[in-house]
This record gives sequence, C-alpha cells and structure tokens, in this order.
Amino acid sequence: MRRRHTKNVTRVTPAVVSVNVGLPREVEWQGRTVRTGIFKRPVPGPVRVRRLNLDGDGQADPTVHGGPSKAVYLYPSEHYAWWREPLGELAWGAFGENLTTAGIGEASVRIGDRLRVGTVELVVTQPRLPCFKLALRFGRTDVEKRFLASGRTGFYLSVAVEGEITAGDTVTVAAYPGDTVTVAEVVRLYGAERPDPGTVSRLAGLPALPERLREHFRRLGDRAG
Repeated sequence: MRRRHTKNVTRVTPAVVSVNVGLPREVEWQGRTVRTGIFKRPVPGPVRVRRLNLDGDGQADPTVHGGPSKAVYLYPSEHYAWWREPLGELAWGAFGENLTTAGIGEASVRIGDRLRVGTVELVVTQPRLPCFKLALRFGRTDVEKRFLASGRTGFYLSVAVEGEITAGDTVTVAAYPGDTVTVAEVVRLYGAERPDPGTVSRLAGLPALPERLREHFRRLGDRAG
C-alpha cells in the first residue's frame, strides 16, 4: 500500500489489504440451525475471481447474498477501528467481505464505477444492506441496526472480467459515464425517515442500480408522495 503526501494530507493509494473466502456452514442461532457463508478467512497468494464468486468461497442463499450483482463483497479496512469499541479486535474478513481494502470507501465510489484489481474488472452495484446474519456472526442483536446507521456498509461488486486478485494489488477506479450516485448516498436515502422525493425518484430511475433497489426506491417515492 503506497501513501502520497500532498500539503500535509496523507492519501492512501487504493489497494487490497486482504482477500477472504469461506464456504457455507451451519450454526446455531436463537434456537434454530442457520446455514451461512458469512464466516470468511484471509488466504495467501492469488485467488481466482469468477462470475459468481471467488474460488474457495460460497454463499448460503444466492437469492439474497449472491448472484451476478453480489458476486464479490468489499469492505474498507478503515471501518475496523470504528467497530473496535463495540466488538473488540477483529480479523480481516470479519464482516463476511471477500476484499478488505484501504483507500476506497462508500463516499468515494459511485454505483456503476469499474474497479480494476489485479487482472480482474469489477463493477460497483450496491451497498451491503444488513440482515440478521450479522447479528449471528457477532452474537449481538444490535449490530444490524448499528451497521446501517453508521453508513459503514461496504458494497457489492459484479464481475465484468474474470481473473486473479492478490492481497497488495492496487485498485484503479474508472468512473461510470452516466448519471449515478455514490454508495454513501444510496445508504443515506435507504435509511432516511423522510427522504427527499426528488432524490428518491432519481434513484428509482438509475439504470446502474439493480432492479430490486430501484423498486425499493419507487415504493419509497410513492409513500413519500
């Protein structure tokens, strides 16, 4: 990871800190058996990235956590410091992310942006919206609400070009050419109690957003209107 210094401001060159994978397993949670792929561990060396996931990785329920628009999950390493107080020290991959990164986050990338990493091209599709499996992962029922409210959600990626990624690879961002929004803006609007109708309507019509999210914003706009 390289750092650039400009007028006393340190900028981190976007890079992959850790590549994490894990296969689904069954765990006990609140009196029932749940199958989940949220438990990931860092792996050394190059990892092959395919259209639907990474080699050695898997999703328990592809209708919710996988599929082409959620093939790879990225989480900024900078967020780990914020989580240290409520959750303690955590190893990379603790949030179920495939790529733990530095120098890139929800406010700096837009839906539809392309990330070139190693020999792979990825497309930013949507923020990660939490479900009960985060509570399961950390054994705390308050984590799901904290996750969304914090805005520290990370984001999902589709795979435009298959290839290999290795920890230490730099990340180059190619901006989406059309009208779009940052991941942070989507998270803010998704969780807003009184969203601006005009902004919601704009998100509902953005082709770079997956249809399921556009439908959510259409319904939100109807209620707001």
